Amino acid sequence: MTLRIALAQFDFPVGDVEGNAARIEAMIAQARDGHGAQLVVFPELALSGYSPEDLLLRPRFLADCERALQRIAGSVRGISAIVGWPESAGPVVYNAASLLRDGRIERTYRKRELPNYAVFDERRYFSVDPDGGDCVVEVDGVQVGILICEDLWFPEPLASTVAAGAALAVVPNASPFEHDKHGLRDALLAERARETGVGIAYVNVVGGQDHVVFDGASVIADGSGHVHPAAAAFSDEWLVVDYEPATRLFARVTWREEVDESSEALAWRGMVRGTRDYCRKNGFHNAWLGLSGGIDSALVLAIAVDALGADNVTAVRLPSRYTAGMSNDLAAEQCRRQGVKLLTLPIEKPFEGFLDTLSETFAGQGVDSTEENLQSRIRGAMLMALSNKFGGLLLTTGNKSEYAVGYATIYGDMAGGYAPIKDVYKTDVFNLARWRNTVGGAVIPDEVIDRPPSAELRENQKDEDSLPPYDVLDGILRRHVDAEQSRDEIVAAGFDATTVERVLRLVRISEWKRHQAAPGPKMTRRAFGRERRYPISNGYR
Repeated sequence: MTLRIALAQFDFPVGDVEGNAARIEAMIAQARDGHGAQLVVFPELALSGYSPEDLLLRPRFLADCERALQRIAGSVRGISAIVGWPESAGPVVYNAASLLRDGRIERTYRKRELPNYAVFDERRYFSVDPDGGDCVVEVDGVQVGILICEDLWFPEPLASTVAAGAALAVVPNASPFEHDKHGLRDALLAERARETGVGIAYVNVVGGQDHVVFDGASVIADGSGHVHPAAAAFSDEWLVVDYEPATRLFARVTWREEVDESSEALAWRGMVRGTRDYCRKNGFHNAWLGLSGGIDSALVLAIAVDALGADNVTAVRLPSRYTAGMSNDLAAEQCRRQGVKLLTLPIEKPFEGFLDTLSETFAGQGVDSTEENLQSRIRGAMLMALSNKFGGLLLTTGNKSEYAVGYATIYGDMAGGYAPIKDVYKTDVFNLARWRNTVGGAVIPDEVIDRPPSAELRENQKDEDSLPPYDVLDGILRRHVDAEQSRDEIVAAGFDATTVERVLRLVRISEWKRHQAAPGPKMTRRAFGRERRYPISNGYR
């Protein structure tokens, strides 16, 4: 006897209750009729999308979710379905997953472990049911236990579910992507399977949602602890498996596995998927970006083309008196290689106009970063004008290293609606550019990768005039931002004390800029924004 299970690794957009409900209803029928499944499992909160955030505070939203679930349940025949949804129960709301079959909601499991760290705010919205606990249901003779996402990261929920009779655990998830998470997850599944002796079917949602991107990469683990290869990441997939309860083994029936789990490949696909979904979900069909001839905008251009197609991307050169001829030539070459339309809008006249208007007020003051930032703000205003006039999303091109230390101009190069490389350190920008050139042709000229980075806002400017070398800077930032290390810990790791103090000060005084930055996809363990939330007014040193 085997149980055929269809895992629905798909995108379920936040707030689209009616659309998600219609898809889920159709997919249940597809799992039954097209894949011969006896059980179909949808990701965590598939009906509402993850995470609905303060939509969960609106009674009408919760009522709409309940009505939609009742409607789906009424259509279920000849198959069992597990659907995640937000369940309202009077004054409290539960993160729930319900078993639907024979036209009704038969059982509902309520999540026990509510994450409240990093990007998660589940305790703001959800409660733990004091009378809840294990949920084990029989599906065609197999005892199936239901858990939800974080429940699996603690030993007790699965152990008690197995003690209640489960021979198989199914786990709907909404787990965002970050570097190195796949290895941690696989080790966890192996450990839980070995502890309990049951197979685990882990289905993860996929798709971009504002500040995060979900990678899918669903996994199955045999009762022996053997973890099968992960499903394709960042891809909508039907994953069909047969489970043998006697041996506690899975056999893959339809399972497109991940072929490249390298850091660069996953990060690239995550940024592409995040950019594509942000545009699609917010009604944008095309994108703009300023193309400087430097490495950051080159990388964003390639991401945008992969996400939206060359015909839907327009690059804009905005040269000033300080722009090198090489920069203009390299921007043109990138557009030629990728088939992207290129506009050229010099900023010299508006720059002169600003300087003339301000000349009397600025009399007696020396030239400083004020004049540099004016150029960046002129560019930001012109790019926003193009976006306003013709439609389309303006992509910003700043990286995590720059955002960390404030090496970006607020209302200038930070202007825009989405920041694809916001959570990518500068040293990783170079690695990703080299990697992208090995896949489908060299879209970024070697000269762009090899030239010293420069903002080109004054004569002969180089980034390293204002910042430590990027390998040093990123080494400090990874320790301070991602690992929360103190000044003394970073110095003890071998970094110069004066440099460390300078970098940490820049991080601290740039918080206000980051609070106004465009959203971008989380790639690392500690992304700025929802995941790393420091006060702007902060006296702690």
